[in-house]
Amino acid sequence: MINFESDVHSPPSPQVIVLGSLNLDLVLHVRRMPEAGETLASDEGAIHCGGKGANQAVACARLGTTVAMVGAVGQDAAGQTLLDALEQEGIQTNSVARVSDTSSGVAVVAISPDGDNRIMLSAGANAAVTAESVLAADELVELASLLVCQLEVPREAVLAGLQQARKHGLVTVLNAAPASSDVLPGAMLEMVDYLIVNESEAASIAGIEVVDTPSAFAAARHLRNAGGNVVLVTLGSAGVVVSTSDREFHVPAVKANVVDTTAAGDTFVGALAAGLVERRTLDDVIGFAVAAAAVTVSRAGAQASIPFRWEVAGAGNIHTD
Repeated sequence: MINFESDVHSPPSPQVIVLGSLNLDLVLHVRRMPEAGETLASDEGAIHCGGKGANQAVACARLGTTVAMVGAVGQDAAGQTLLDALEQEGIQTNSVARVSDTSSGVAVVAISPDGDNRIMLSAGANAAVTAESVLAADELVELASLLVCQLEVPREAVLAGLQQARKHGLVTVLNAAPASSDVLPGAMLEMVDYLIVNESEAASIAGIEVVDTPSAFAAARHLRNAGGNVVLVTLGSAGVVVSTSDREFHVPAVKANVVDTTAAGDTFVGALAAGLVERRTLDDVIGFAVAAAAVTVSRAGAQASIPFRWEVAGAGNIHTD
């Protein structure tokens, strides 16, 4: 009898574990956002695989790392579609649970002509991710180098993931999204090596309105003092500000023809993780992440818009061969 679990056929150990959400995205292109009670026709519609966790896993994989996903989908056609999309990218999905009593996560994304988006979520099976789900993936975590989390799955699962990562000495990345007015516990922040937020997320968590680079630095500094180690505030077309224990700096965005900003932040996170796994300097890693995000916004869709490594050739002094 053939042993399909032999070393020859076993997938490589993942360098990155992504703990997070998987959603099926219904994307509608509209001339403007509808008013309350208004029905507005869409100029174009499409269905894409998405979810912050899945998008970031795809970005990590396309930009040079081996990846395993920890999450949950429903036992429905959408769930199978989401799993198939990850597996086509070479992402390990054995730790993605199939939940029988709920549907897979769904997002409705409205995109305006200038590429800005508004997103509405139904968590579905993503809400079923628990601390036990993370503990069940402990063998994967033990073999990895880096953990990436977001806040589209329950916080108890995120906390458990960070605790497991600390136990095994992994580098940790938390994209504290979506925005929430809830204060992130200092005990959680202290387990995060790289905290990534956008303007609205920084404002919600830090309580500081982010309207320009100086206010972004103030919010980043506040979050670092609250327990974060390295804090990055992404500013869309204005780039990203970075606050560490010994310096603060601003990296401008790479100019791009903006078509759709969906998954730009997720691409940034995935590129950052890929660069960190390679142990590049922080400046190089952020330059690479900014360049990768610029490719994403120039194309439509979520996972479909995420670039491969060769498409970001020469960016941030990261080797792309």
